[in-house]
Amino acid sequence: MLAPTPYFADRGCHVRIYEEARALIALGHQVEIVTYHLGRDMPGIPTHRIPPIPWYRKLEAGPSWHKPYLDILLLIKALAVGRRFRPHLIHAHLHEGALLGLLLKKYLRIPLLFDCQGSLTTEIVDHGFCRRDSLLGRFFQGLERFINCGADSIITSSTPSSVELVNVGRIPSLRVTPLVDGVNCDDFRPGDRDAARRMLGLPLDRSVVAFLGLFNRYQGMDLLLEVIALLRERGTSVHFLLMGFPHEKYRLMAEERGSDDRITWTGRVSYGEAAGYLAAADVAVSPKISLTEANGKLFNYLACGLPTLVFDNPINREILGDCGLFARHGDAADFAAELEHLLGDPPLRARLAAAGRIKAEREYSWQGRGRELVAVYRRLLGKERVA
Repeated sequence: MLAPTPYFADRGCHVRIYEEARALIALGHQVEIVTYHLGRDMPGIPTHRIPPIPWYRKLEAGPSWHKPYLDILLLIKALAVGRRFRPHLIHAHLHEGALLGLLLKKYLRIPLLFDCQGSLTTEIVDHGFCRRDSLLGRFFQGLERFINCGADSIITSSTPSSVELVNVGRIPSLRVTPLVDGVNCDDFRPGDRDAARRMLGLPLDRSVVAFLGLFNRYQGMDLLLEVIALLRERGTSVHFLLMGFPHEKYRLMAEERGSDDRITWTGRVSYGEAAGYLAAADVAVSPKISLTEANGKLFNYLACGLPTLVFDNPINREILGDCGLFARHGDAADFAAELEHLLGDPPLRARLAAAGRIKAEREYSWQGRGRELVAVYRRLLGKERVA
């Protein structure tokens, strides 16, 4: 697996990489990951890293001018690993990984599977790296088309992304397969709410709303602070548990709005501890505004039995179905109103919590996703039997 990212750093993209690899190994397949120098190794999965780059310490998602030389080093490392490991195929994550995979597959003479987790151009624009209509934006659009067309097979983290690749990107439908994210229901499950609140120093006499993820604009953090301010003005009895990084900028924004007394900031929460923190909440939210990226935190919310509020878009609809509550996309006032409604309706919360847990167990196990992935591998390799 090619992972051009500081794996593992407790965020959604990395969870997908880790859980796919773990599921494949459990099914008897050999997997080795090649990644950047940053991050930490996860147990049971051989991981190979580029040489240390002391001045590059960026763990959060997003583009960087340092990426080109990091990816050159990653290609060199992947060539060395490939000569020794002799894999049957390359499983490349993200567009950068697929671009390196296009070069690597020519040398190793094996097929390339591209694990697509959203649009490259949209991600770059969402992060404010360039405008879509700029010269740089048009360059990335062309590069994205080149990468998509060069992969032998593509899996996507949502069905809408597959549809867009086929209808807009003109990729043959036989080469595109949706493989929606999943959740480990043994690790993520409802817990002792009061015990979790005491551990985190949260109030026991107020509803608690949780958010778990990266802190940036396209994850909806600016909008979430608007929501918190609106509920504070209305006198709604609620406390927010905001888990993720980097949070310093948003903490200052909350202080300026006078809302910081309604928020507990945990900083980075490790993947292994996330379920214990989520147990403290009554409700979970994801105000993510990106329309192309997956929303992996929703699977964890469902498995933990948390009624969940999101903005209304095709990706969130596909994941939650009738097990979530939806606000108008990008509308902080409507999000605040729906959240207040959810907090004030215990029977609705109980129904959504129970239905969400059942949905996670029946539809979203990583073990099942592993079997689906093996079926894609076998089609790619020209083998009919599914392991």
